[in-house]
Amino acid sequence: MNFLGHLYLSGSDPEVIVGNFMGDAVKGRDLSQYGPGIERGLRLHRAIDSFTDTHPMVRQGRERVHAHAGRYASVVMDLFYDHVLAIHWSEYHAEPLRSFARRMYVLLEANEQRMPERTRQMLPFLIRYDWLSSYATLEGVGRALDGLSRRVPQGESMRGAERVLGLHLEAYRLEFARFLPEVEAHTQEYR
Repeated sequence: MNFLGHLYLSGSDPEVIVGNFMGDAVKGRDLSQYGPGIERGLRLHRAIDSFTDTHPMVRQGRERVHAHAGRYASVVMDLFYDHVLAIHWSEYHAEPLRSFARRMYVLLEANEQRMPERTRQMLPFLIRYDWLSSYATLEGVGRALDGLSRRVPQGESMRGAERVLGLHLEAYRLEFARFLPEVEAHTQEYR
């Protein structure tokens, strides 16, 4: 799961949300310097990632996109699941997606100074280009994949992977529908 999935799974505690959001940029085991709420969010982020990486449904979806994305199949899958969540948002969340996205942007921007530099540098782009809502279209996923492809070594294999998503959307939707309740249950203790 990418930004939208992580924020969705964060619950309502602002500190958990911020910690989960910045989780990719924080390394190490000792997270106590961030305070209890942010630390819980960081641990939530890690729990989501480890559960996702080993889940059979996710592995199945990764195999489907591996021929296109190669070693970045896991990264691409994170965006695919954000797309499925975005297009079926009203089935999972009472608040409309655009409203949820705006609320997250306000909260994250208000806590920007608490975030690692890498996260602070990315945040304005997330907000300006409304990444969370843009995941609801294949074009938005394509833009996200294109941006990612330019920021990682040999990332060009990610470009165009949204076509795989379009071809197999129903399979990804069915896998996601089984996966989401399981990841929610697995990470409940952090929210």
